[in-house]
Amino acid sequence: MPKLSQKIVVPVVYVAAVFMSILDSTVVNVTLPVIARRFDVQPEQGHAVVIGYLLSLAVFMPASGWLAERFGVKRVFLTALALFVAASGLCGLAMSLPELVVFRVVQGAGGGLLVPVGMTMVLRTFAPVERPRATRLMNLVTILAPASGPVLGGLLTVRLSWRYVFLVNLPIGALAFLFGLLFLHQTSDVVARRFDVKGFLLSGFGFAAAVYSLSEGPDRGWTQPDVIVTGLLGVALLTTLVRVELRVPGPLLNLRLVGRNRPFRTHSVVTILNSGAFLGVLYLMPQFLQTVRGFDPLESGLTTFPEALGVVLCMQLVARIYPRVGPRRLQLPGLLGLAVIICGMALIGLDTPRWQIIALMFAAGVSVGFVFLPTQTAAFATVPAEELGQASALYNVGRQLGSAGGVAGLSTVVAALGSDGDGPGLIAYHAGFFTAATLALLAAAVAITTRDADAAPTMRPRERVADRG
Repeated sequence: MPKLSQKIVVPVVYVAAVFMSILDSTVVNVTLPVIARRFDVQPEQGHAVVIGYLLSLAVFMPASGWLAERFGVKRVFLTALALFVAASGLCGLAMSLPELVVFRVVQGAGGGLLVPVGMTMVLRTFAPVERPRATRLMNLVTILAPASGPVLGGLLTVRLSWRYVFLVNLPIGALAFLFGLLFLHQTSDVVARRFDVKGFLLSGFGFAAAVYSLSEGPDRGWTQPDVIVTGLLGVALLTTLVRVELRVPGPLLNLRLVGRNRPFRTHSVVTILNSGAFLGVLYLMPQFLQTVRGFDPLESGLTTFPEALGVVLCMQLVARIYPRVGPRRLQLPGLLGLAVIICGMALIGLDTPRWQIIALMFAAGVSVGFVFLPTQTAAFATVPAEELGQASALYNVGRQLGSAGGVAGLSTVVAALGSDGDGPGLIAYHAGFFTAATLALLAAAVAITTRDADAAPTMRPRERVADRG
């Protein structure tokens, strides 16, 4: 077989595989009512299809760093991809809700490894100074996938069948797997490090309990016994996890990296807060459009999709100017702009023209385009090559929890306020958007503390600007 540059092969397989994984987290939401009717169950029972996937992600994502070190990124990535694609086919053929939930759990195991291991593969392939361009590619995937989910889910469900939401992964995944099998290079720096069983159990059960509580609390109420128990259990297990991982010589999650690496720590916090604000809005806006404005799922998806176009266009500019200005001068205007735009969403009324909502979503995408690329690039600027796997696992776990926490927090605000005199839930949704704007402002407050000098390895030497902070 002809040899291809890994700087071509790695982005191709990463984009295809990770797009499917992240897309699958959002595309299924549109189909839940149809799935519930097909299997003759209550709508709330159909929610188990989403919960099963999220819990599986939470269990396996922390182990991704160790697996990549122990067996090599190519083996783990392709195994995860094969597992994800096979489970997608089984989901599309499921004949009952319990079958579908089980297959979704298997699918989540593959998805939980694909994103962090794929990111490790990209970071190892590209030198720090080359990563702004690579990060632009990665962020296109993580932004386009959740934005495309409602549109694609609506189209497939309405025009074909809910089963195609899963079956569409088969041709894409098969081609990505074959391409990776033929052209990806297997790394030789496999580390025979002992598996941290205690860390795996604590992180798996802790993150799963926390995600379950955060997912179920807003819809069913925070006073439900199972929500309270899993929430407290998650906090207790994750607190114990921190204490254990800081003491063992070979931790599953290298939390010492957070303590000793300032840029990784600071930019990870920015990512958590920004994910909570932005992905919370991506969840809240379709709900608002469908429950308050009366849009159907497809119309709602088309209204919010311009956000992705804003990100795509903006990141082309940001990737060019990042090497000259560094992360902070891009993060701050992006986060402050996002806060202002989300406040504008909080002023949307029952008669606000649709084009104004589309413009706000596009502007929000432009603002986020100033944040994602600089933040992710700078976070890994000084992480040693041998620690990239564990750093990627930590970073993605934080982003996942930030997203879940943002959605849970905004949903709770909306549910707490309920309906109002101006319209069904209008004030409640306004309060939710103001809450998201507050998260963006908190992210901006953290971004002020970043230092461009810490990101120097990702900037071209002749273009670096002296850090004034």
